[in-house]
Amino acid sequence: MTIIMDPTDERVPVTRQLTPRSGAITGTVALLDIAKPRGNVLLDRLEALLKDRAPGIEVKRYFKPTFTKPAPETLRQKIRSEADFVVEALAD
Repeated sequence: MTIIMDPTDERVPVTRQLTPRSGAITGTVALLDIAKPRGNVLLDRLEALLKDRAPGIEVKRYFKPTFTKPAPETLRQKIRSEADFVVEALAD
């Protein structure tokens, strides 16, 4: 059983289901640092784990100029064209 933790303040939680997955990650994973403090620490560790546990994938790093605004359209297009998955670092 998988438990999904939702940080939103919902008085009546929304029921969610995971999308079926193959169990394998293939292709390119984009790690997006949104410029919050220590986000890079989280992404460094995640990158090491991905490379260790899924050696067939490629990891690419991207950086957002500031966490206070959405990612620029050019950055979003670049990630979309170069990666199959995106992980965003939200840390303080």
